Amino acid sequence: MTRLQRSRTLRWLCTFASLVALAIVLFPVYAVVVASFESTYTLFSGTYHFWPASPTLANYRTVLSAQAANVVTSLIVGLGTAALALVVAVPAAYALSKYRLRVTVVVVSSLLIAQIVPSIVLATSLFIIFHWVHLVNTYPGLILADGTYAIPFAILVLRAFFFSLPNEVMHAAKVDGASEWQTFTRIVVPLARSAVITVAVFAFLNGWGDFIFALTVLNGATIQPITLGIYTYLGNYSTDWGAVMASAVIAIVPAAVMLILAQRYIASGLTAGSVVG
Repeated sequence: MTRLQRSRTLRWLCTFASLVALAIVLFPVYAVVVASFESTYTLFSGTYHFWPASPTLANYRTVLSAQAANVVTSLIVGLGTAALALVVAVPAAYALSKYRLRVTVVVVSSLLIAQIVPSIVLATSLFIIFHWVHLVNTYPGLILADGTYAIPFAILVLRAFFFSLPNEVMHAAKVDGASEWQTFTRIVVPLARSAVITVAVFAFLNGWGDFIFALTVLNGATIQPITLGIYTYLGNYSTDWGAVMASAVIAIVPAAVMLILAQRYIASGLTAGSVVG
């Protein structure tokens, strides 16, 4: 086999593997979308339909009347988590990358450890702390809880990106008379736009898709995100699977739209820090 033939074979194998991976990831989502237009009777009729056999919007009408407030709650929590992550992570990551601090190793190690701590452990601890400071069953409490995962991830990604920014750019700004704050806000942050958008999107998704913290921190609260709404809906109406699937689709759409709109920033934001200059 010639080198050209080996190259073509490898290309076809990689393409085939990519298509298989895409099918494995997307087929469950497609199945949920199809099921959201079916009645529970059709879903359990014993025959799987790759296209809705008897399409109906009754599931969406049922869900929208019950889950609209939960979608708004998830949007508030997701946007609040993203804002909190940016406010804390951007200056922290810049300081950890550009300043020689004695605590840098300790802080970065702690951030890495925070990424592997099970969420149920953090949720249990935070519930006790929030109970003392009266943050249980509140939006700020849930946003802070979601931030315990979003902020460490954001700092680690942004720190890697800031390492790739040449120090000469900051030095030139200071020579031109810019203060430390002006250099940070007018030079560093605009240059890090892709990384900032990336961590903002992932922080939003962390707050939007959270379940464990919501289940713990919103203990019997009147407010609940869409994930907790689906869980409650399953418990109360476990026979109406069509409505459950419609709830899942409604929960997927905002996150999917945000990822599609920000995909070019995410790609560059995650790879820019891989090469340190």
